Amino acid sequence: MSLETVLVAVGEGDEDRIAPLARTAIDIAGPAGATVKLAHVFTKDSYDDLRRKLEFDKDAEVTPDVVAKRHVTIRELGDALSDADVDFTWHGKIGDEDGKGKAIVELAEELEADLVLVGGRKRSPTGKAVFGSTAQEVMLNAPCPVTFVRAE
Repeated sequence: MSLETVLVAVGEGDEDRIAPLARTAIDIAGPAGATVKLAHVFTKDSYDDLRRKLEFDKDAEVTPDVVAKRHVTIRELGDALSDADVDFTWHGKIGDEDGKGKAIVELAEELEADLVLVGGRKRSPTGKAVFGSTAQEVMLNAPCPVTFVRAE
């Protein structure tokens, strides 16, 4: 399998996973010469809130990609990839509160990802059954292999 595009998907609450996600992306994409697609998936409310906080000019064209590029999680991941000389781009997508996994799967399809990296935390089987799991949704439905990166 040729590895050209690695999608690294993050969202709210992934601040504690930046370092392991960056290391994994660098370890996989760097030697392969692949491009990393950094993506932040927002809920509609979090997107609107962040857009207000960033105080964009009212006439500026502001897309989820533009907002994602300015989000601290994506900036820190981008800095780590730059330091390692790994090519990357920024992407944003708005998904439902319960549909973040679906939004990541859609991005993987749109960006023709060869691999998806998602972060998560260790949860009990009962916790997954009761609360659902974005990572689980991605693993079950992505059009390519998925690597789960657990927080340190």
